[in-house]
Amino acid sequence: MDVHGRIREILAETIREELAPDQQHLSTEDLIKALRRRGIIDDVMKELNFVTENVDQELPSSPKQPVGFDKQSTLKKTNIDPTRRYLYLQVLGGKAFLEHLQEPEPLPGQVCSTFTLCLHYRNQRFRSKPVPCACEPDFHDGFLLEVHRESLGDGTRMADSTTMLSISDPIHMVLIKTDIFGETTLVASYFLEWRSVLGSENGVTNLTVELMGVGTESKVSVGILNIKLEMYPPLNQTLSQEVVNTQLALERQKTAEKERLFLVYAKQWWREYLQIRPSHNSRLVKIFAQDENGVNRPVCSYIKPLRAGRLLDTPRQAARFVNVLGYERAPVIGGGGKQEQWCTLLAFLCRNKGDCEDHANLLCSLLLGYGLEAFVCVGTKAKAVPHAWVMTCGTDGTITFWESLTGHRYIHKPINPDEPPLAEQAKPLYPYRTIGCVFNHQMFLGNCQPSDAVETCIFDLNDESKWKPMSEEAIKSVCAPGATTSLPPFPPLCASTIDASVTSNEIEMQLRLLVSEHRKDLGLTTVWEDQLSYLLSPALASYEFERTTSISAGNEEFQDAIRRAVPDGHTFKGFPIHFVYRNARRAFATCLRSPFCEEIICCRGDQVRLAVRVRVFTYPESACAVWIMFACKYRSVL
Repeated sequence: MDVHGRIREILAETIREELAPDQQHLSTEDLIKALRRRGIIDDVMKELNFVTENVDQELPSSPKQPVGFDKQSTLKKTNIDPTRRYLYLQVLGGKAFLEHLQEPEPLPGQVCSTFTLCLHYRNQRFRSKPVPCACEPDFHDGFLLEVHRESLGDGTRMADSTTMLSISDPIHMVLIKTDIFGETTLVASYFLEWRSVLGSENGVTNLTVELMGVGTESKVSVGILNIKLEMYPPLNQTLSQEVVNTQLALERQKTAEKERLFLVYAKQWWREYLQIRPSHNSRLVKIFAQDENGVNRPVCSYIKPLRAGRLLDTPRQAARFVNVLGYERAPVIGGGGKQEQWCTLLAFLCRNKGDCEDHANLLCSLLLGYGLEAFVCVGTKAKAVPHAWVMTCGTDGTITFWESLTGHRYIHKPINPDEPPLAEQAKPLYPYRTIGCVFNHQMFLGNCQPSDAVETCIFDLNDESKWKPMSEEAIKSVCAPGATTSLPPFPPLCASTIDASVTSNEIEMQLRLLVSEHRKDLGLTTVWEDQLSYLLSPALASYEFERTTSISAGNEEFQDAIRRAVPDGHTFKGFPIHFVYRNARRAFATCLRSPFCEEIICCRGDQVRLAVRVRVFTYPESACAVWIMFACKYRSVL
């Protein structure tokens, strides 16, 4: 810590002490001797971690640990299973990232924007070290990807070149930019076809990959990555390039044919749907959606039953996890309507935020993984704003709506429009107004009831007079796993890499500083009471527990403790608030906008004592719920 400062102090001191008037200069040896005497050099040497020994890896949820390499290391350093086949992928720098042409070189120690490359291949996930954004970003990372077939009893055999040629999963690469405030943006999403390496000499090939932008900029080049692929152990026999190209061309042809047939079917289905009622034209029946690369894909392909392993225990905890992932509408340049962009799961998870459709797709996938009958609903909320949410159908016919952005659940009780006008009708609590269609990974149903209002809607999905189904066979032909090569595979969730207590402490210390400075500007002194801060912990824990389980508990003890801590004649005020980001300055600015919180932070009076407590709850990926409570107690002077 602060080694430069300490070295400077010692050198200044040494120069003062050693430089007698007759001695006008000190040699480097003298200075190093002075540093040695005070043990600084030993400290520094102890602290240095040599990168070569370090194997940089992220924990996947697959039992095999994938391995990432630093540039100095060789393959011999890691525990490679000699009976497995690996693909060693090296990223050897980037060039032509023209948006960063003007960026100055970052000074040492200065915080700057960074690029991070995230990879997913067959249940293995990797992340590169962040590199400063530049026109030629200095990516130097290696990733060891295991290539094997799980099916047909081949799991234990080492894959040979013909087996590998039949593995059509691409390597999905997502480039994320993180700015100096920790805000992330999706720069590019690319599917790397790695099988060209099977036809190259010695099983080694170098590729230049041109990354395209996302959304409205999907036709614009963002930059170029240099990639080297190498099979390990080396292949005994390589295939001819012709065989590889033929296989890839055949796959493309088959996929294109399946997609063409599905499109013909979807057009026919839509024509029939419109013939039921002309007004169906205005309903939100969404059969295709564009992903981040501007590719139109059937909506059913964005969903797949997803198991969270041991990272999430209950469906409600899964809903909480999806709700703490950030919400951000797809960016659009200039005014105009909503730019629609559904994201592949990897891009959504790596960026840690997305639109309501991304949240709904992920929540539906997780609920299907928990064995529930879940669907994504597409419709509108108030003011006819298009929206997507999740619905589950109970075995007893109960319909539950799950709002993926807030984690709220609502039971749906349909209103009968034919009842007499004076009959008591329950007012719906949910924010949804109309519903056009529901879908999951196997089914797609268009709403063909006379009205598309949610409150009068009957969710008997087997009744074809109310819901027009699409053929499940047709959906399977393009959306079943492995049906076409154009479907991005679903990545597993990763455990959180955030240390909850360390992060809680950091944010708390930053907030204390911000409050003290703010009060100083108002001419007020600040006295913190640590014991009072500590007493706020149980309240924050019970708020999070309530969000996850919908059950409130433990509040009596908190209230009792506060009553004992606040003497007679004193007033206590507390203000809890919840964020899904870890930026203390931004959180503080938001808190000050609330008159209640502002009253506490700017509290004047006799014997004012302030307290603040931060509790970070971590979830898979880098999602977290941040609870902050500001409190004050003071003597009431009337």
